[in-house]
Amino acid sequence: MAVFDPYLAVRRFGTGLAADTAVPGNAGALLTDLQQADALAAQFDMPRYTDYLDIEAQVRELRRAKRETEEAAEIARIDEATKTQKSAASALQSKSAKARIARAVGAPIGFRDRLEWFWADHFTVRGIGGIAGSAVSSFSNEAIRPNLTARFADMLRAVVVQPLMLRSLDQDRSAGPRSRFAKRRGMGLNENYARELIELHTLGAGASYTQKDVVELARLLAGLGVRHGAFQWQDGRAEPGEKHVLGKVYGGNGQGLENVFAVVEDLARHPDTARHLARKMAVHFVSDAPDPGLVTHMAARYRAADGDLTALYAAMLEHPGAWEPVGNVKWPLEYVISGIKALGVTPEQIIARSRRDIQRGLIAPTRLMGQTYQRPVGPDGWAEDDAAWITPQGIAGRIQWAMDAPHKMLDRLPDPRAFLEVALGPNPPEPVRFAAFNAENAREGVGLILASSAFQRR
Repeated sequence: MAVFDPYLAVRRFGTGLAADTAVPGNAGALLTDLQQADALAAQFDMPRYTDYLDIEAQVRELRRAKRETEEAAEIARIDEATKTQKSAASALQSKSAKARIARAVGAPIGFRDRLEWFWADHFTVRGIGGIAGSAVSSFSNEAIRPNLTARFADMLRAVVVQPLMLRSLDQDRSAGPRSRFAKRRGMGLNENYARELIELHTLGAGASYTQKDVVELARLLAGLGVRHGAFQWQDGRAEPGEKHVLGKVYGGNGQGLENVFAVVEDLARHPDTARHLARKMAVHFVSDAPDPGLVTHMAARYRAADGDLTALYAAMLEHPGAWEPVGNVKWPLEYVISGIKALGVTPEQIIARSRRDIQRGLIAPTRLMGQTYQRPVGPDGWAEDDAAWITPQGIAGRIQWAMDAPHKMLDRLPDPRAFLEVALGPNPPEPVRFAAFNAENAREGVGLILASSAFQRR
């Protein structure tokens, strides 16, 4: 029966080992770390969604001014000002990427960061039109990270009013069929968000719901809207009357948003939601085919704790099924970050890098590995199964990064023999040890370690 392994704990549930890593003494240390103040978020702050909105508003005003003038000098001035604002928006994106990487690299364990990535993928939003539509990191930083140790219902409440989520799933194009807005504009109900809220975010596909539940939930959500980029409950779009979702009645009392929060609470407490979240988390952190006992244990603890997320994490970490020695293949961005951390690159060095360096050395390589930064193909996020990442192109991208990136980031590469245990712990696989000890030079040795199957797995 598998048991707790301190080095595996940091590799599987954290952001990877480093030379100064103080490995946890037990699984509870990962939870203790979560309860501490989020010092790295304070140190490496991230632009807020409203920062993007402010720039978008200024660009919108500049465009209005350009339409209203025919003077060449004024048009030139407006074009230059618009260019400046768009450059400021790109700077926000660069700052967000650097802050995200710096936090993960600087974390002694990194369980908080891994959980943020997991939940941000669970509630996938994709970059959409407009400057504010690219604020994906801000969505995660404001709705997900502060709620990592709350109840799932609390996280869901935070997500359900996020403009980027509503726009990404076309909720801003939905109106109750009997609403004032629908009657005036001819707009109808859009079921996208209601379906994803049930199938992806809570109960899971194939759970105990019907198409009628989806339609009724869409009617209940119809008042969720976005105005000038910000969330707004819109009574004019809301569908009047009662709605029947999963056997319960909501609405008909004029309370609007409170009815949405009521259905969110009930969806979060549903037994199917417990099973869906438990299995998805076990698959992500542990294995494509996790121990059924692990999933059952996690689901039961979640329900007993009224959806408390810390209880869900504790159930995972305390179960022997979480500590099987061979784990999943890391996502490309996760792989790159764990490599940077192992090499000893500091958070401050990440922040000091130019926008071009970050793009070329960290963001572009993950695209070659199959994970375009913050642009998943669909609302179900990134694939979990290993086969999605173990492809000829994906593996080639990883090997290329392992061989090329380290010497570009460091003035002097570490001795591969010492780096071996830094990256993989005190008991690395013998084939990797042999390769590291027999490499012709440091560049080859370090590259072989980072490219090894052992390092690429959680």
